[in-house]
Amino acid sequence: MADQKPALVLHLAAGGEPLLFALTTEETERLTKDLSHFVRTGSVQSIQTKDESEVAINFSHVAAAYIDDLNRKTRVFGLH
Repeated sequence: MADQKPALVLHLAAGGEPLLFALTTEETERLTKDLSHFVRTGSVQSIQTKDESEVAINFSHVAAAYIDDLNRKTRVFGLH
């Protein structure tokens, strides 16, 4: 089985292609528990990407956000 490659997937309210940010295991754990709160409150949060970049995200512009595995070949929202 291939190693998982977790990523934060953001669908912006304005539309367009989703934004994907590769994540570390630690950042994945932090975001998994706080992500729904960020979207509900529309807060601005900094995330640390796998390549050690820091990205500020304004969640008030995000329609949907979730953690996904970039290794999966098929994409069906909500199914693993």
